[in-house]
Amino acid sequence: MSRALSPVKTFAAVTAVFAAFFLAAGAPTPLLAVRQQEWGFSAGVLTFAFSVYALGLLVALLIAGSLSDHVGRRPVMLAALYGELASMIIFLVAPNITWVIVARLLQGLATGLATSAFNAAIIEHAPAHRKKLAGGIAAASVAGGLGLGALLTGAASQFTPAANTLVFGILAGIMLLGIVLVSFTHETATKRPGAVRSLSPRITLPPRLRLEFFAGIPVHIAGWMFPAFFLGLSPAVLRLHFGLHGGLVTGFTAFLGPGTAAVSSFVSSRYAARRSTLAGTSLVLAGMAVVLIGVSATWLPLVWIGAVLGGFGFGGAFGGNVRLIAPHVQPHERAGVFAGIYTVAYLSFGVPVIIAGQLAPRWGLIPTFESYAAVVIAMAAISIVAQAGLARRDTATRHEASSQAAVTEPVRN
Repeated sequence: MSRALSPVKTFAAVTAVFAAFFLAAGAPTPLLAVRQQEWGFSAGVLTFAFSVYALGLLVALLIAGSLSDHVGRRPVMLAALYGELASMIIFLVAPNITWVIVARLLQGLATGLATSAFNAAIIEHAPAHRKKLAGGIAAASVAGGLGLGALLTGAASQFTPAANTLVFGILAGIMLLGIVLVSFTHETATKRPGAVRSLSPRITLPPRLRLEFFAGIPVHIAGWMFPAFFLGLSPAVLRLHFGLHGGLVTGFTAFLGPGTAAVSSFVSSRYAARRSTLAGTSLVLAGMAVVLIGVSATWLPLVWIGAVLGGFGFGGAFGGNVRLIAPHVQPHERAGVFAGIYTVAYLSFGVPVIIAGQLAPRWGLIPTFESYAAVVIAMAAISIVAQAGLARRDTATRHEASSQAAVTEPVRN
């Protein structure tokens, strides 16, 4: 009997395990707010504890982003799962914020190791007629996992005093299951020499992809800063500005943007990638503006409406941008190219929140948030201009190709 799972089961298993990494990444959001009240650390420490995950992820991406192109997808995915399991155990027993930060950093390193390898594996295991959709599925796994992790943990912290034990005990079990599932997948990458050399920090960026990649940078900045607000800053805004302390409302608010983004990734996959990216960035701009008005008016339902609008835009924009690039990447380039995409994404996800956390005590929470929102809106506006220009170029290229075909057809006849 074959040791490996069937292709369909492998595709489903790899996608589910990848989503579990981000379920775990979203889980600490409500618990960090609870720990802040229990242990009495500052808002700056809170945002650092949240964002050190993204910094660890970037280090792993830059150092090991191309590793699975050399040693294979499965060994890298398994190493990432063991690292994630260790971080869940540290979260489970952490006695103070220092150990939580250590766990968060290790979680980021494990997720960074997993990101490019799992993205490549998802595309390679996808059925032939679903290759383009696979990029959107990977994006939905990221966003959906982050949002669902925050929601479930928020509910647990609301209704049980043992939320930390419950949440991270279950997540440790999920990682063990993930190790078993990935062990039974077959390898899709051809091993190549140069594994040690590939550990030097670098990103694979073939010349044919550079224009699309650089045009996508403001898309990622606006898109990833949007859910970072809900996952990293919204607990403080809810507690200090709205006067709300419940874990469920914190988790639900953090869930809305990423959760909607996951749904959007599937819906937007039916449309052309450029159209999805352009429409998505427009919705991010609109959503951030609505959130800004809702916070200024201290009207939480309006914040939720903005979260849904911007979340839907984030899913469409990120998934669309991945679909613009993924079909043009050669197999041996996949891990390195995805490392580049996620490096930009997670710099945008982590660094602005750290900066906001340091500025809030000096500027005040709401002025800091207003500046944060202004950056998101500005980057979204730049994205709209850039993507609209590329859309016009795409149209001109198609017309030129059609004209050449029309000219050469009579000659063939």
